[in-house]
Amino acid sequence: MCAPASIAAIVLGHLALVDIRRAAGKMTGKGMAIAGLVLGYSGIGLTVLYFAFVFFLVRNTFSHDLTANETAAIVTLKNYEAALEQYAKKCDAQGYPETLSRLGPGRGDCTGANLIHDRRLVASAPVAKGYKFEYRPGVNGTDRVRVFVLVARPLIPGSTGKRFFYLDESGVMRAAYSQNVGPNSPPVATSGPDDDEQQDQPGASQNETRHQDGDP
Repeated sequence: MCAPASIAAIVLGHLALVDIRRAAGKMTGKGMAIAGLVLGYSGIGLTVLYFAFVFFLVRNTFSHDLTANETAAIVTLKNYEAALEQYAKKCDAQGYPETLSRLGPGRGDCTGANLIHDRRLVASAPVAKGYKFEYRPGVNGTDRVRVFVLVARPLIPGSTGKRFFYLDESGVMRAAYSQNVGPNSPPVATSGPDDDEQQDQPGASQNETRHQDGDP
């Protein structure tokens, strides 16, 4: 039962019970009034449970793993960058494309370079793994487009992702915990396996320095 009908059943059921009490036994229908109240309250309860289920389902779908969502956003930005560089080489007179749609499926020319096969990522407002992506090219017209900006923003900040990401033609990935991410934001830290081992052993670099200086 939908919420409006449930509310109507509750209101009418209570009104009916009041009238039956006032009639002092001259009116019947108490059983039907109680049945209406039961159905009404049951409908309200089921409606609340339904919306609670939908809310948690959507929330868990997008925020199942914030780290995984952020990692996927970084990978997507890097894939965009690689595709944009290939496009700029293919279409040298133009440079970077006017829109991401030109990177998508096509004949392999400058209108459909066939560099990104996932149509979601070449839509007018790309969304993937809890992040939405924005692409802004540099100067269009007769000049060759030499610069671009890519921004990844969480659909629901704090739920689908904590960080905002920025990438331009320099290839340096930057991140911030606010929507004011840009070229002055700190770069995303990347480390290899060797770096991780050194971080796990803080004294390693100090010992190495002492040996280089001739200390025992």
